[in-house]
Amino acid sequence: MTQLVAAVLVHDLDTDRVVLLRRAPGASFGRGLWDLPVGKCAPGEPITATAARELKEETGLLVDPADLGLVHVLHGAAGVSADHGFLTVVFRAHRWRGTLRNAEPHKHSEARWFAKDALPDDLVFGDERVIHRCLTGEVGLTLRGWP
Repeated sequence: MTQLVAAVLVHDLDTDRVVLLRRAPGASFGRGLWDLPVGKCAPGEPITATAARELKEETGLLVDPADLGLVHVLHGAAGVSADHGFLTVVFRAHRWRGTLRNAEPHKHSEARWFAKDALPDDLVFGDERVIHRCLTGEVGLTLRGWP
């Protein structure tokens, strides 16, 4: 079965910054790389609820699922724990509450704001420029690992 995943691009329009997390050295995927807050959908959970839950669990930031806007879909043919592929739905949030923190230090080594035009080079899915494409404002699609 395809694994369903949600990610959130928190974009502060006033400062033109975005939230990224650095994956811990022991992560099963993307060790040491920067990524969006992201996580797996629980059974019976709407994908927007997954996005809001994962954002809170990983960063301490709170977002209303109704305030999330769809910006990208990433469909991978296979993943570390998804032999039959994964579908990541990326949302953007321009409104949230709270202060950014690394709320899961066992999963991430760092949580930071980055200027939109100064994103790090060592990004998960950096070759596909997923985060850059999310910032264009157009809904996009990335197919990864398909023939």
